[in-house]
Amino acid sequence: MQFGLVVKRAALRTFPTLDRVFNKYMDLDLDRFQETAVFPGEAVAILHQSADKAWYLVQNYNYLAWVKQDAIAIGDKQQIQTFVDDQNFLLITGAKVFTSYVPSESRISQVQLDMGVKLPLLSADKQHPELYGQSTMASYEVQLPVRNDDGSLSIQTALIGRTQDVHLGYIDYTPQNLIAQAFKFLGERYGWGHDYNGRDCTGFVGEIYKTFGIFMPRNSGQQGKGEYGTNFRFGNTSDVTRKLAVIEQLQVGDLIYIPGHVMIYLGKENGQPFVIHDVKGLAYWTPEGEYYSGVLNAVSVTPLIKLHLNKQTTYLDKIYNIKRITLNNTLGK
Repeated sequence: MQFGLVVKRAALRTFPTLDRVFNKYMDLDLDRFQETAVFPGEAVAILHQSADKAWYLVQNYNYLAWVKQDAIAIGDKQQIQTFVDDQNFLLITGAKVFTSYVPSESRISQVQLDMGVKLPLLSADKQHPELYGQSTMASYEVQLPVRNDDGSLSIQTALIGRTQDVHLGYIDYTPQNLIAQAFKFLGERYGWGHDYNGRDCTGFVGEIYKTFGIFMPRNSGQQGKGEYGTNFRFGNTSDVTRKLAVIEQLQVGDLIYIPGHVMIYLGKENGQPFVIHDVKGLAYWTPEGEYYSGVLNAVSVTPLIKLHLNKQTTYLDKIYNIKRITLNNTLGK
């Protein structure tokens, strides 16, 4: 077994191929071989290599799948452990942030860093007054993993402007911060399994919670059925009345699960519960009695109670868990 650090955002695939595969309904947005993504600075265990040596089978903190080998730099286990355990780090709190442009070194220039990525800061005694022909006075100096020509790991200094949406260490876990983080993704296109350089409903939730140092399971079923947090569970025979009673007591930031989907509770407007979620479709009955079915395909704010999965079935019908995460019942850091 070998170990590595991710050097650029990359897809994790069911099999070692970029071929797109669809189910019988041929929804071209849902590539069934697309599992999730890995992000710069994440540690992975390398378990196997494809026959053409272009792919690694890797395990990161919450998923096992195939990744293109050019996204991984192989290094010493202790070096990698030291990198990921460094408590003096810069956290990406914006939806996407980019390292500063460096004309002489493409590996550290304009590297995309998604929300939740954390990179160790250079210690004060190693910082530079200028770097790559640029003053560092208005920049953070971070340690960025890069891949050498032979696939080995090097750590280089990259610059991130101080005006970027970043934070020194994890941010405080409060309802206000949770909702602020969620709204930074508002309007981003839905990407099944982190496809389209975006994310899906659970990726959306996972990236938000990483900014608090809370690392979630990857898929909605794993999150919704997990025992962490305070859970309000409903069986198949639970009536709508009981669900509505629980919804009346919801707190801002509570997670609402239906099969294959998760939403974040925002609060009420004129007595109507609203949620924010990364969602593909939108369906509901109009006041005129017409059934509307359309597309959102983006992080969106919607009412909860009026949403339908089809003409007969509402989101409310399918809620099987509502999860409240507090500091004393989290998964840990």
